[in-house]
Amino acid sequence: MSDRRAPLQHPPVMTYPQLLEKVRYEGAYPTRERAEEAVRLVLAGLGRQLTGDERVELAARLPLEAARILTAQIPDTQPLTGWTFVKDLATRSGATPATTRWDTGSVLAAVAALAGPGLLTRILRQLPSGYALLFGRAELTRAA
Repeated sequence: MSDRRAPLQHPPVMTYPQLLEKVRYEGAYPTRERAEEAVRLVLAGLGRQLTGDERVELAARLPLEAARILTAQIPDTQPLTGWTFVKDLATRSGATPATTRWDTGSVLAAVAALAGPGLLTRILRQLPSGYALLFGRAELTRAA
């Protein structure tokens, strides 16, 4: 008896320098250092929002350095909506909400590619409203 299931689809493996370069390119940042600032800010913020299996699985798909940034954070007891998440990051970084929104989208687009569609859907179901757009997806609606 043979196993005829389709092979598992895994997102592409990426090194931390490759992640920084992807964010630098996607975000049109002038330097890798600026891209790294965005990566550190956004992944730390995401680490304060994610819990459970989704957090563990996402960390396993990120480059080691990025996973450490994500998992070094203690999750908040009150999850933030997507917009509140951006405003919180802006306050922490001293940047404008518009700049922080750009940083967030640039980083989370790369994270979405590493997570893959299945895990990303589970992450979005766990988070409050407003995160889908930050990850580059249409907002999911919950059935009544």
